[in-house]
This record gives sequence, structure tokens and C-alpha cells, in this order.
Amino acid sequence: EWVEGLLIGLPGGQVGFLIVVNAIVFVLAFFLDFFEIAFIVIPLLAPVAEKLGIDLIWFGVLLCANMQTSFMHPPFGFALFYLRSIAPRNTVPTSDIYLGAIPWLFLQMLLVAIVIFWPASVTYWLDKSPKVDPDTIEIRVPAFEAPGTPNFGLPPGIGSPDLVAPPAPKTN
Repeated sequence: EWVEGLLIGLPGGQVGFLIVVNAIVFVLAFFLDFFEIAFIVIPLLAPVAEKLGIDLIWFGVLLCANMQTSFMHPPFGFALFYLRSIAPRNTVPTSDIYLGAIPWLFLQMLLVAIVIFWPASVTYWLDKSPKVDPDTIEIRVPAFEAPGTPNFGLPPGIGSPDLVAPPAPKTN
């Protein structure tokens, strides 16, 4: 509640919130991996974004593009470490990897700008697709049992086929 009150009270409304949140996530992504941000930071930000009337799908795509941008440059540059791990050390120096990432970094920043200034680039098909009611979805798993197959205490219909050869036919 304290974090929510703090973020909702930022000057500038939606724009102020987006500027501050993107700056915070950008800096956090220098030091934290995606999972830490996704499971600790995003649950703090999503309710505030929803209360401010921000489309959560657009917000999620914006944050992911922002994080990918910060993963591509120092001080840590997680994506650059991944490249370093597969590039041969004797032929590809680390400086070449960092310098080679600069054009991609600018492309990522362009992507963030496109997502910010053209939200329909993310949400266009959401308005066009048919709406699905999760309460109407039914998942059916067909019974998969062979005669003589042990079911290991599972309910009927959840067995597995016997992996041994079938018994030989009876001869009279």
C-alpha cells in the first residue's frame, strides 16, 4: 500500500509514473535478472498501472523491451556475458563484443520509443481478436489405458500403456 500510494502520487499522472518506473526498471536490470524483476518488482507496479488506467499488456511489453535494453550494456550486460561465453576467447576479444552491441542497443532504444509513442503497435490485435471467457474453457484428457496396465493408485482413465510386449494369443 505504501509503494502504491507513493507511485500513484507521483507528479504527472500516467506519464510521470511511466517515466519513473521505466527509469527504475532500467537501472534495476543492470544488477538483477529478469526473474527477480518479474517476481518482485512487477507485482508492485502492475496494480498501480491498472489504477492509473494503463493497459497492462502494453505496460508489460514496454517493461520487457526496457529490460532487454539494459541487459545489453555495462556495468553488467547480461546478454553480453552470454555472448562472451560462446565466443572463442582467442579470436573475439570482449571489447569487440561490447562494441558490436552498440547498434543493437540503439535498435532496442528505438523499439522502446516506438512502444511508448505508438501503443497500438502492441495492442492493435487485442481489439480485433475475439474475446474468450475463461469460464467456458473445458479441458478433456482422453482415457489412456491398456488392459492389464497397472494404474499405480490413480483414478480410472489415468493409466499408462504397458511397455512390454502383449501376451501371446492362446492356442487350443
